[in-house]
Amino acid sequence: MLLGLLLAACSTAPALQPATDAEARTTTLDPVSDPAWVQDMARFAAEDAANPPPRDAVVFTGSSSVRMWDTLAADFPGVPVLNRGFGGSQVRDSVHYADEVALRYRPRQVLIYAGDNDINAGRTPAQVLSDFQAFVTRLRSEQPLVRIGYLAIKPSPSRIEQLPRQQAANRLVREWTETQDGVDFIDVATPLLDASGRPREDLFIGDRLHLNAAAYALWREVVAPYLQR
Repeated sequence: MLLGLLLAACSTAPALQPATDAEARTTTLDPVSDPAWVQDMARFAAEDAANPPPRDAVVFTGSSSVRMWDTLAADFPGVPVLNRGFGGSQVRDSVHYADEVALRYRPRQVLIYAGDNDINAGRTPAQVLSDFQAFVTRLRSEQPLVRIGYLAIKPSPSRIEQLPRQQAANRLVREWTETQDGVDFIDVATPLLDASGRPREDLFIGDRLHLNAAAYALWREVVAPYLQR
């Protein structure tokens, strides 16, 4: 009789429901292997050996929007900035390479631009947030007081169909940073939009994805107040 009761209970138990998008967020680090990034890390190490950077620099890292910011040092005079962007990367790649692009420098502050390629590769806004949280956790595990900034995912004409997901990811990251000490959401996305809410064509180079000098000038104005001097 006891066995019969147990079988009956099992048959009437509610089925497990599929996880929601938020519940399914992953912190598993599985960055795409890219030999170019190995070369980038070797190049960073060579540059460090030739010209040792200050240990209290403001480090910029992330994808090509940072890598291609050629005027970074000139844009922030008086601030020891270091460009450690590596093109094509996603947020989780910066977690994977956190030692090479950030922690080795014992920075006073780290700013990351990533999420653009993540959305393009099919990752969800919730996963972008989760990966950024993992990035913060990774840095804070060795530098508990380091200040961290997230540069908002930029809109671009070539990825206009992704704009709703980009904005959803930005919203999730912004809301989370508002609950955290020493973590900033830096809105470099809004200045790139026109009055109708579409990306301004005049702020992009020929590929309609990457920024031109005028766009970086806008970014400079937005980012400057957040930098620790």
